[in-house]
Amino acid sequence: MNPSPATTNTPPTKPQQSRIKALLKTMWKERAAYLFLLPKMVLFLAFILVPVIWAFVISFQEYGVFESEWVGVDNFVKTFESDAFHVALLNTLKYTVFTVPLQVLIALGLASLIHPLGRFSQSFFRGAFYLPTVTSMVIIAMVWRWVYNYRYGLFNYFLEFLGIPAQDWLNQSDTAMWALIIMSVLIPPGVGIIMYLAGMGAIPESLYESAKMDGANAFQRWWRITVPLLKPTTLYLIMLSLIGSFQVFTQIILMTGGGPGNATETLVHLIYKSAFRDMEFGLASAQAVVLFVITLIFGVIQYRLLYRKGEE
Repeated sequence: MNPSPATTNTPPTKPQQSRIKALLKTMWKERAAYLFLLPKMVLFLAFILVPVIWAFVISFQEYGVFESEWVGVDNFVKTFESDAFHVALLNTLKYTVFTVPLQVLIALGLASLIHPLGRFSQSFFRGAFYLPTVTSMVIIAMVWRWVYNYRYGLFNYFLEFLGIPAQDWLNQSDTAMWALIIMSVLIPPGVGIIMYLAGMGAIPESLYESAKMDGANAFQRWWRITVPLLKPTTLYLIMLSLIGSFQVFTQIILMTGGGPGNATETLVHLIYKSAFRDMEFGLASAQAVVLFVITLIFGVIQYRLLYRKGEE
């Protein structure tokens, strides 16, 4: 009986062989570039790709240091049935909903104010707003922890100056999350400003001149020309901010520890506690997989919505 065409192992055709040879020839020709990429690829495989795959594997296990047991989807069921996970998810969504739009809008507004300035002034403000982004979040969180101090904090100093009673910002469940949101919004969005300025510099001046001749004022030129042409940049910044907001961790662990109660508990902080406090590595991995899926879903939704609007 002759084997069916679907089960035969047909050798590569001549066009396929020629493409493979051409690819290998090109790689050999550019071997210096690939050698420079090799250390980065090794680090990527060792510290990112392999751990991610391994986390997915142990999410189906009751994982221990010396022995492990396969439990199927029990860790995922436990995750979705956990009240702590629901609270952390809601807090993370609240943080995301308020910080992402404000960060992008502030970056757009500041970039719009900086762009008409001279070359020297633009360079100065670029450096001034970008400098905080290279500062460790640990240092920024410690500074803001002092700002929110009940007795000596800068915020309470201004409140008392205005005749408003001082607030224990980080130790009250109704103000702790808002304090973290305010902190994130007031940190200068240096990356967003730099990217928006680059995008504005690429817009042809002839468009503004034509609109000005048609009688459009400054705001109309900004709204009808600048904002629409910056949609690809806006999309990228929203995606970047969305991923960052879902991964908020440093300021949580340094400023509130997820408290008071669970008022500032977020998904990444919950994963950290599950893994390194409770030593439930399988559960923590399942929570991490769920966080990845949630972030992916929100990212795809935002991309499709904004991409369609950009195409209209």
